[in-house]
Amino acid sequence: MASTIRCDIVSAEQEIYHGEATLVVATGELGELGIAPKHAPLITRLKPGKVVVTTAAGEHLDFAISGGILEVQPQVVTVLADTAIRAQDIDEAKVKAAKEEAERLLANRGETVDVAKAQQQLTEALVQLQALERLRKNLKH
Repeated sequence: MASTIRCDIVSAEQEIYHGEATLVVATGELGELGIAPKHAPLITRLKPGKVVVTTAAGEHLDFAISGGILEVQPQVVTVLADTAIRAQDIDEAKVKAAKEEAERLLANRGETVDVAKAQQQLTEALVQLQALERLRKNLKH
């Protein structure tokens, strides 16, 4: 059996994933991070993007996160995300509507528009759409 490390992915609302992994890949502020069993302890910020968990069975689980913190301890990798969702649970129509609304708000900037909020909404929508694309690509193989 392959060596594993426990992986917990938690959002502000709920636990998204809890299980054993042979590899966890996340998008850190300085680039991609690959965490394998026996990795040195660390804490780092995560950018909006993907987290991919490779299970002991070789399955790749794809998650979209809006940013957060990654903590590596000797026996566990924890992803504390503002929001996180499994790629297969993403509602494409809802995400596209949110993306269009954010783009509309940014295009028609007025005094009442919260630009930072609209940019965050756009980033979250794009991250989720990228997760859907990865999921579709993996299903074709």
